[in-house]
Amino acid sequence: MALLPDHMIEEMAKKGMIEPFESNQVKYLNEKKLVSYGLSSYGYDLRVADEWKVFTNVYNSIIDPKNFSEDSFVEFKSPTCIIPPNSFALARSIEYFRIPRNILTICIGKSTYARCGIIVNVTPFEPEWEGYVTLEISNTTPLPAKIYANEGLAQVLFLEAKENCVTSYADRKGKYMNQVGITIPRL
Repeated sequence: MALLPDHMIEEMAKKGMIEPFESNQVKYLNEKKLVSYGLSSYGYDLRVADEWKVFTNVYNSIIDPKNFSEDSFVEFKSPTCIIPPNSFALARSIEYFRIPRNILTICIGKSTYARCGIIVNVTPFEPEWEGYVTLEISNTTPLPAKIYANEGLAQVLFLEAKENCVTSYADRKGKYMNQVGITIPRL
């Protein structure tokens, strides 16, 4: 596999691989500094939407991926999210992704947030996966952490295979296919 050069990513954007697609790195909006988003050197910096699910222990719940309780989090819509110390939140990308059969992506957090102790954990986007990305944002610090909606949160790196995969995510009818909102664990 090889990293995709910029011109190939731009070409795929025209085919609807990333919507909305920003062909430049956006660092300012109306002279206001932003956590950057858009096309980068070998990837794409996605933005986080203004929908949040912040985990809480109000009901003394246990997080169990096989029996996930919806009352494990507080859900709200806001231009910012304060994540409590040593806690985390779920969010979703603004961008909708359609991954081609010969592409695999790796999503990693942006260094601006990482330098503040905020970690973004996302699994790879497999060949022929499609949807909004559900993002996990962990605050590893002993202090509350602020996240900004409509700004960059993570970078998606694209890896191109020489041949199409034998079995894609769509072929397997993956459980997170075509996800629209913040998607909680599924079995």
